[in-house]
Amino acid sequence: MSVVQSVDNVALLPAYLAAGTAVLVLLVDLLAARAAATVAVAALGAAGTALGAALVGAAGERRTFCVGADCSWLWTGRAALVAVVIALLTLGVLALSGPLLRAGRIPVGEYCFLLACAMTGGVVLGAAGDLITLVVALETLTLPLYVLVGLRRGSLAGAEAAVTFFVVSVVATTITLLGAALLYAVTGSLHLDRLGAAFGADREGLLDLPLSTVAVALVVAGLAFKVAAVPFHAWAPATYDGAPLPVAAYLSTASKLGGVVALLAVVQRALPADVTGPVLALLAVLTMTVGNLVALRQRRTVRLLAWSSVAQAGYILAPLGALALVGGRTADARAGAYAAAVAYAVFFVLLELAAFAAVVALRPADGDGATLADLRGAARRHPWVGGAFALALIGLAGLPPGLAGLFAKVTVVRALLAGHAGWLALVVALNAVLGLAYYLRVAATLYAAPGEVAVRPARIVVVALGVATALAVVLGFAPQLVLDVAAR
Repeated sequence: MSVVQSVDNVALLPAYLAAGTAVLVLLVDLLAARAAATVAVAALGAAGTALGAALVGAAGERRTFCVGADCSWLWTGRAALVAVVIALLTLGVLALSGPLLRAGRIPVGEYCFLLACAMTGGVVLGAAGDLITLVVALETLTLPLYVLVGLRRGSLAGAEAAVTFFVVSVVATTITLLGAALLYAVTGSLHLDRLGAAFGADREGLLDLPLSTVAVALVVAGLAFKVAAVPFHAWAPATYDGAPLPVAAYLSTASKLGGVVALLAVVQRALPADVTGPVLALLAVLTMTVGNLVALRQRRTVRLLAWSSVAQAGYILAPLGALALVGGRTADARAGAYAAAVAYAVFFVLLELAAFAAVVALRPADGDGATLADLRGAARRHPWVGGAFALALIGLAGLPPGLAGLFAKVTVVRALLAGHAGWLALVVALNAVLGLAYYLRVAATLYAAPGEVAVRPARIVVVALGVATALAVVLGFAPQLVLDVAAR
């Protein structure tokens, strides 16, 4: 029996643009051998990919590689958003990489080619409709980063970071593929929607099989490595600190966004929420708490941002964990939890990129992030860059005037409350106060005079508690007002 598979080339246009960028970069580097031309082609390709993804997304939902009702490529509004953000992050990292590339310790052609390849994986990831496409796209996003981390010539720290990242990622991918193979053995399908339908039609029968439980646990655990969720997080601080600063920025933003999108896809569409929910809720609590507590003790800038990134992953996972309590209550509550996770991830990666951009601007062209002591008084010497860094930190902390971070945290808390996960909302709020301590400490260091005594963390915690109490009164009313205005 022959099977006819439909192909919609318009739906595939963003992937064509991203992959075409990688090929063009390779050709320009080979034929022209001019660094400026290579970087220009990569930047134009990233901008063109973002524009193409937005235009295709605006035309409505499109599906391709379909056999019957099962499609391996679903271009929806969320897929377009992910592709646009990934392409813009790639463009931003290229802009940050100028001083590093001019220093001459990194080959420009290989650097731009690998970034374009990673961008291609991120673009495909958001539209993946089956587990194989999902895992291949995630690895296409991740594999170039192994090389980028250790690409700097003569850097022992970069080589060690690359090996650490490679070994951990290979283990995570193996675990995910094993879980996918077991899911196929149990259900006979790898398409996400078909898996969800199988668990919905025979939930009790499938979950009574030990193989099903093991399969679900392996898939969730493998993807948890990608978002650096505790206890699968140990690779992140060492890898970020050993990588060149722009590459660390890409790891902390595009790579993490890819892991969140992959985890969201399997939790929302394929796996039973009442099974994955408790696991994700526990991971969220551990991740945000451990990340914030360890970040309080950090003295190196990039390591602090890395542990902050771990904690932020906990906030992203929290709405997904709330699905255990939401269960089958209301479709609106489930949709709100998914939307909150996506919104927080997007706001976080933009603010994180801004923070790394400030560190790049404040450090030597080929330098690392150094220590917080090296940044003392930086905002006095460089008011605009220091002010941007402080604003990014305040946004990550969720304080005004960093309204993006503030709105993102409020969105998460409201989604948890709507899902009757009040205890998890309380944990998020308490961890947000912990986060204020080290974010404000770094901001205070930026504006400190060279001879001033460092601000004590305990004093900052007391101030943070006062600020958080005052904000709690305001935020009890502000989010609903914002949402009501948006609804009109």
